[in-house]
Amino acid sequence: MTIATEEIEYTVKLRRPHTKQEPIRQSKTKRKIVRAGRRGGKTVIAATICVDKLLEGLRPLYATPTSDQLETWWFEVKRALAEPIDAGIYKKNETEHTIERVGTKNRIKGKTAWNADTLRGDYSDFLVLDEYQLMNEDTWEVVGAPMLLDNNGDAMFIYTPPSLRSAGVSKARDPRHAAKMFKRAQEDKTGRWEAFHFSSHDNPYISEEALGEIIQDMSSASYRQEIMAEDDELQTRQLVYHKFNEATCKIPRFPLDDEAHKHWPRFVGHDFGGANPAALFIAQDPGTGYFYAYHEYLPGPGRATPQHTTEFKRITEGATVLKRVGGSHQEEGWRNDFTNHGWPIQEPKEHMRNVKVQIDKVIGLMELNKYFIFNDLYHYLEEIMNCLWKRDSDGVITDEIQDEQRYHLCACARYILSDFTPETVYSGKAQEAINDM
Repeated sequence: MTIATEEIEYTVKLRRPHTKQEPIRQSKTKRKIVRAGRRGGKTVIAATICVDKLLEGLRPLYATPTSDQLETWWFEVKRALAEPIDAGIYKKNETEHTIERVGTKNRIKGKTAWNADTLRGDYSDFLVLDEYQLMNEDTWEVVGAPMLLDNNGDAMFIYTPPSLRSAGVSKARDPRHAAKMFKRAQEDKTGRWEAFHFSSHDNPYISEEALGEIIQDMSSASYRQEIMAEDDELQTRQLVYHKFNEATCKIPRFPLDDEAHKHWPRFVGHDFGGANPAALFIAQDPGTGYFYAYHEYLPGPGRATPQHTTEFKRITEGATVLKRVGGSHQEEGWRNDFTNHGWPIQEPKEHMRNVKVQIDKVIGLMELNKYFIFNDLYHYLEEIMNCLWKRDSDGVITDEIQDEQRYHLCACARYILSDFTPETVYSGKAQEAINDM
């Protein structure tokens, strides 16, 4: 591609789109949404289309929540426009991530944005929201859409299906909001929307060997989401803990060692095993009965029982631990071992030893919005997001957990929380009774 002045032509160097990218570039729809795998080339095609729009005389704006993603896009844009920039046709601002045609309003810009406030202050007639699944919905609804009204502008949304591997940086109220937009785009009959999908494997420019190495470290759920870019339409129903209201019950951490909270009773759920021991620490507000998961313990192999108990006591120092529950009926040896080292653990109540019954108790608390999880418990939140009911050979969802042995923190939660009814509040004699156990 070239830019011509009165006397000289300048070359714009764009990457050749792969077969899944080219239809996106050629699309003339007002609204495009792209669901793509990691390293699939979604940011490269965003940069390519932004440069196309700049050369058409428009004012493209690219926004993404992460600075790394912004720098990837910026590298591609600068590379493409290097020759006309060096010739003075365009003026580049590294700090603002802008390139503008001298003496005009024709400009390309990139910025980090994750909610309405961070997107404000710009106008555009072509808007790209990359990693849209990590953005708060008001980025588009409150600022992005109105921004395009004056010029009847176009928009492109790019996302990878979310796993809670990225939960700590997500600003979304609904973690599936991008997936829901994609589904609406697929169902659109007006011609205003178009949906595109490609996986990491569709990018011919990345090493299959390197991709294979990455995949070895991924769970099957993460592989489906991050590499294959699959949004399983049955996944919401298949999720064991789909009743967990993340918008309400995933909360910022607050101090539990201050005067207002240090007297809250504590409870600990345990999952045993030499390779993957786990514990989940939960506090209860004695006024409301609400439960708060505040610490996850997932140290991996290599520690003996005395080291575990020392760490448990450090975590609960100054607090009153009313109950510790964990393990199946067959794991009495583990419970005895911890008890002998000063950390007594009880077996779940006899009528609560069935895994499905335990899960029902946890889901009951979730349905009532009486169970809160601090948002920095990344491993536990990821387990909740990925824990699925198994499907049988006909694809029918069963009541067995798929790969149950992987969900150690979820096991901890069901062991301890199954001892409570949703209305349980500990106070007075109730506390004394449990302390006698």
